[in-house]
Amino acid sequence: MSVRTILFTGKGGVGKTTSAAGTAALAAREGHRTLVVSTDAAHSLGDAFGVPAGEEPVEVAPRLWVQQVDAQRRFERSWAEIQGYLLSVLDSAGVDPITAEELTVLPGAEEVLALLELRTQVVSGRWDVVVVDCAPTAETLRLLALPEALGSYMTRVFGVQRRVVRALRPVLTRAAGVPMPEDSVFDAVERLHRDLEEVQQLLSGPGATVRLVLTPETVVVAEARRSLTTLSLYGYRVDGVLANRVFPEGGGDPWRAGWVASQRQVLDEVRQSFAGLPVWRSAYSAGEPVGVEALADFARAAYDGHDPLDEPEGDGPMTITRTRAGAELRIALPFAQRDDVDLARHGDELVVTVGSHRRLLALPAALRRHAVAAARVEDGVLRVRFRFEQEEQV
Repeated sequence: MSVRTILFTGKGGVGKTTSAAGTAALAAREGHRTLVVSTDAAHSLGDAFGVPAGEEPVEVAPRLWVQQVDAQRRFERSWAEIQGYLLSVLDSAGVDPITAEELTVLPGAEEVLALLELRTQVVSGRWDVVVVDCAPTAETLRLLALPEALGSYMTRVFGVQRRVVRALRPVLTRAAGVPMPEDSVFDAVERLHRDLEEVQQLLSGPGATVRLVLTPETVVVAEARRSLTTLSLYGYRVDGVLANRVFPEGGGDPWRAGWVASQRQVLDEVRQSFAGLPVWRSAYSAGEPVGVEALADFARAAYDGHDPLDEPEGDGPMTITRTRAGAELRIALPFAQRDDVDLARHGDELVVTVGSHRRLLALPAALRRHAVAAARVEDGVLRVRFRFEQEEQV
């Protein structure tokens, strides 16, 4: 049985951490060994449970553990060998040590490597359910896109570079005046690449879904729509939307009645925008739920009798169908219009661009030898038709 993995993301301040923590608390109450882990640098997961959350999982209730990933320590473990080489190069070039240290810390790398800890926990065999409190939407999308992008670069460039450096290391070192990387450095880069590739496969595979958290505000809903498009582009499956801080109907107070009417209109838009996905709701309350009991009650009310661990049925964001003349590749891009999407073929890859997001999609072996015959965007789906070569049709 695969581990059920649910990632919660959304615009900052919409109740993402509360939603993740509540779902985990409810899963544990239902008898599942559950870990809720945060990759968000805000470190608010421990606050939601009212306990300190450390680098290792801490049991806060029967069958419920909480972990706040120490991204800095994970970064140091995964990046140390590569950083050591870069520091030696900068030292040879006369860069002072403090500046060199700053130059060899990649922006955003800590958050990316936090995903490696998630992979470690999912494959550990300790858990039935892993719930992830992700960073706010924009950061999450960048993180989830990186493993595939890095994999593409490694496949094209890294193997050739390693062979050249190994053969010519003494000559290159003398010519360049800086040390060439040893095999251990290449090994460290390859190991990091493999780990990130496994993260991507895990999070886009069976049992793993993303859940969007929002509040009934037009700007927030617009960002959630864009997130659904981008997550689908990268092959991640969204299984539902949780709308937080919904004002209850009735009461007669004109001020509150205005809010209720405004939210009702936005919630109608949410239902139309995310048709086919469940939309759960949680009522506005004067204070945030804190502690296991309050969080589980919050989630029970929000899911309203639905099983929060249900897995979606049907096809995922990307499918391939064989046709009489070849095959058709379909990529779900909800809300995308024809003018939003650009498609190019680069060797064995398709380059799909939607707005500011680009995916380098390695084609399956069955499609690599065949030409793109046509492409179109229709009803939120990019359809790419491949024509088999003549010799295969004979």
